[in-house]
Amino acid sequence: MKQLDITTPITIARYEELSTIEQKLVDEARNATLRAYAPYSKFSVGAAILLSNGEIITGANQENVAYPSGTCAERTACFYAHAQYPDALFQTIAIAARGTDGNELPQPISPCGSCRQSLLEYEMLAKGNVKVMLIGADEIYILPSVKSLLPLAFSEF
Repeated sequence: MKQLDITTPITIARYEELSTIEQKLVDEARNATLRAYAPYSKFSVGAAILLSNGEIITGANQENVAYPSGTCAERTACFYAHAQYPDALFQTIAIAARGTDGNELPQPISPCGSCRQSLLEYEMLAKGNVKVMLIGADEIYILPSVKSLLPLAFSEF
């Protein structure tokens, strides 16, 4: 037998260390958390996607009493982005969250499994890496690709 070790490179940055466009994505994702409809979980998530045409598309989680009929922020943003701009490729996604107390979470969160696989689909369409920014109150985790969140995924590459 042999062992396979899978590692994920993560850059940890502070807001001030980000480029102007990265700061804008963080701001958009944080603002999107305020538009979440989360009356049941009180857990508000926002996502912002930078497209190759320069557009930034945001999404927020939308809950429904008939769980699991709602949808996550990441899928809200990616489905809308591709429906509106089918020829634009995803470049970066930023994800932020607020907890049940309404405050931004101190630690970054990562997408659920369904969102990871959905985002990977758009990374495959882009035929290249889509950078992932996971936003906490003080630190931002930057991953080189969606695939780095889902290393043994169903994918073309």
